[in-house]
Amino acid sequence: MPYKEKKVEKLFYAIGEVAEMLDVPVSTVRFWENEFGILKPSKNKKGNRLFMPDDIKNLKIIHHLLKEKGMTLAGAKKQLSAKWEETDYKYEISQSLKNIKGILLEIRDNI
Repeated sequence: MPYKEKKVEKLFYAIGEVAEMLDVPVSTVRFWENEFGILKPSKNKKGNRLFMPDDIKNLKIIHHLLKEKGMTLAGAKKQLSAKWEETDYKYEISQSLKNIKGILLEIRDNI
């Protein structure tokens, strides 16, 4: 298997970078920040939002619930408030399965 460098993670990400990662508009990220209490990005002196890796993980979970599972905003809020650990665990499992699928497809294509 070819060598792959590990992605370098930054300490802070700008809102534009986060929106690009999630493939959503910047306004959607701002809206989710206001709607979900678990999102608390820090702000610099200019007032720009700076998202840490934990914030990005939370945003990815919100994105997964809303866009991939098709939950409503109220349903996602209820899910996150009542069953945070379970939701986080299920999200991690789905991400692991997607990574495994990607590796298997890459192996298949190289055969």
